[in-house]
Amino acid sequence: MPQFSLPRLVEIIRECAGDSDERDLDGDILDITYQDLGYDSIALLEISAKLEQELGVSIPGEELQTPRHTLQLVDARLAGEAA
Repeated sequence: MPQFSLPRLVEIIRECAGDSDERDLDGDILDITYQDLGYDSIALLEISAKLEQELGVSIPGEELQTPRHTLQLVDARLAGEAA
C-alpha cells in the first residue's frame, strides 16, 4: 500500500486552511509544529476532517503536531485497517 505523502498533505493543508503566513509550505516543514506554521486549532480540525473524509482515518485535530507526525499517524492507521 502506498504511503500517504507530504505533497498530498500540503495540498490538504492548503485546501482546508490556506497557505501559511509564517512559512513556505513547499520548504522543509516536516518537523515544524502546525502552530509554528501559523495554523490554529480550527485549521487542525478542518485538516483532520479532510483526512477522515478522503482516507477514512480518524485522527483528532489535537493529535496533529507536525507534518511528519501526521504522515506517521495516517500511515499507521492505514496499515492497521489494511491488516
